[in-house]
Amino acid sequence: MGASARDAGAILATPHRRVRHLLTRASRGRASRAPGERRPLPAQARQVAGILRDETVGGALLLAATVLALIWANSAWSDSYHRLVATAVGPSELGGVAVHLHLSLAQWASDGLLAVFFFVAGLELKREVVVGDLRDPRAAVVPVAAAVGGVLGPILLYLAVNLPSGGGQPAGWMSSPR
Repeated sequence: MGASARDAGAILATPHRRVRHLLTRASRGRASRAPGERRPLPAQARQVAGILRDETVGGALLLAATVLALIWANSAWSDSYHRLVATAVGPSELGGVAVHLHLSLAQWASDGLLAVFFFVAGLELKREVVVGDLRDPRAAVVPVAAAVGGVLGPILLYLAVNLPSGGGQPAGWMSSPR
C-alpha cells in the first residue's frame, strides 16, 4: 500500500469535521481562506484581545468608566455631560412603521443595556444551575442566601431610614401627593 493510499485511508477513518477540514484545506491551498474564516491577528492585537477577554479587566474598565462619569457629571463641565446624556439617537420609524427607538443615551443605557445585562446574567445563572457549581443544592445555599440578602438588605435599610420620617409610610415610596 503506497503512502497516498494509506493517507486517504487515515483521512476517511477520521471524524467528518476533520475530513472536511483536511479536504478543503488541501483543495484551496494556503493563500485562500474559506468563507467565514478569520484572518490571523497581529501579535499586539492578539495580546490586547486576550487581556480584554479577562473578566477582571472588563470589570476594572467598567469601574473606571463609572468613576470618570461621576467626576465628569459633578465637575465644572457637567453641562456637556448632561447634553451628551440627553442626546437622542435611533430611529423613530422603520419602513413606515413607528418603532419608538429614538431615545436619549440615558434611556438606551437604562432600558437597552440593562436588558442585555440581565439577559446575559440569566444565561450565566442558568448555566451554573444546569452544569456548573450551583447544580448541587448544598453548594447553592450560600449564593442563594447572598442573593436574597442583596435584595432584602437595601429594602430594610431604606425602610429603617425613611419610615420614621414619613409618619408610618416611607417618604418617597408609594406615597400619595399631599
